[in-house]
Amino acid sequence: MVTSMTGFGRGKVCEPDFNITVEIKSVNHKYFEYSSRMPRSFQFIDDSLKTLCQQKISRGKVELNVQFEDISSNSIELSVNTAYADAYIKALHKFAKDYKLKDDIKASSIVGNTEIFTVRKRDIDEELIKSAVITAATEALDNFVSARAVEGSRLVSDIKSRADFILTQVEFIEQRSPQTVREYREKIETRMRELIEDVQIDESRLITETAIFADKIAVAEETVRLRSHIASLCTMLDDGGVVGRKLDFLVQEMNRETNTIGSKCQDIEITKVVVDIKSEIEKIREQIQNIE
Repeated sequence: MVTSMTGFGRGKVCEPDFNITVEIKSVNHKYFEYSSRMPRSFQFIDDSLKTLCQQKISRGKVELNVQFEDISSNSIELSVNTAYADAYIKALHKFAKDYKLKDDIKASSIVGNTEIFTVRKRDIDEELIKSAVITAATEALDNFVSARAVEGSRLVSDIKSRADFILTQVEFIEQRSPQTVREYREKIETRMRELIEDVQIDESRLITETAIFADKIAVAEETVRLRSHIASLCTMLDDGGVVGRKLDFLVQEMNRETNTIGSKCQDIEITKVVVDIKSEIEKIREQIQNIE
């Protein structure tokens, strides 16, 4: 199975006291590149998450995001710094007395001072957190792989349709090439008759000129190799696996053979077809950049 390097997957785990959501997405890259975003207190899980991703992802720039939602009613503990509160209230009484102000201190007068209260988040079992994150990440990764497989299938269909089009054009070149030799012979013969009029044409010279031209424009070897490359391309797509780099190399070879055909041919019809082939090869190359 061929997979795309672009994809997205999400997984979620709901516990009584918290929810964990993990999202994984990726874009094209020559190699495997991993990055993550998560609460700082979760960093101890990062290596495990990277290893988990590497087990199913060979190429691509992967970004993993962990979201934590604490839904416990007692997730926060609030305590009073009594020593500070005593000193603060004492200072307020003294302030009111010194400046002859009404001494009417109320609770609402001091709650705005954040130094009086200490806020501490409840510690959560790290093993429980790790288990939940790994479970959510596994689900996200499965969905991510499925999404990449669907996209990979679409890429394969598109590439094969373009490969079929190229084969049709190659067939035209193979049929047209001998015809250009015949046309060249006729052109040479007509030209010679115009020049020498009634003198008998040297048939051996005509044959030699035609043979030289035929050898010069012969593209049979190139079309055979181009057909072979396309067959290998389709075989790799059918076999699947991590084939992106191999396909990229194969497309370079296809382009090289097509360029050679274009440089050899001296026929406007073949030239047009070569341009069409090169256009399709470029589109195939662009699609292959998305394959893992």
